[in-house]
Amino acid sequence: MIVKLEVQARHQGLHDISSDVAAAVEAANLTEGLCTLFIQHTSASLLVQENYDVTARQDLELWLNRLVSEEDALYTHTLEGPDDMPAHIKAALTAVSLSIPVVDGRLALGAWQGVFLCLIGLYSV
Repeated sequence: MIVKLEVQARHQGLHDISSDVAAAVEAANLTEGLCTLFIQHTSASLLVQENYDVTARQDLELWLNRLVSEEDALYTHTLEGPDDMPAHIKAALTAVSLSIPVVDGRLALGAWQGVFLCLIGLYSV
């Protein structure tokens, strides 16, 4: 079964979409199986990351922004703005798909894990 999720995110960063994904699994009446997520965008990604302490999310966002700066004069692909090429690089370093087991009708995530949309370009998604 294919279910399309649409998520509203208006700024760069990690957005917890765990409840959206869990609701889709529940609506599909899936009790056992594999939830496969795929994002059809070149400057956004998906992550399983800690969802308990917001500072973990903030630190990861800061680290990615420090690792791949929007201020690099070497970029030539800037058609959609200064975040265009950095967003593509960050997407290449992260993941565009995830597979999460479903057990007893629920995502089999760890106690402190969540599913995140990583919006890494202002023009993403």
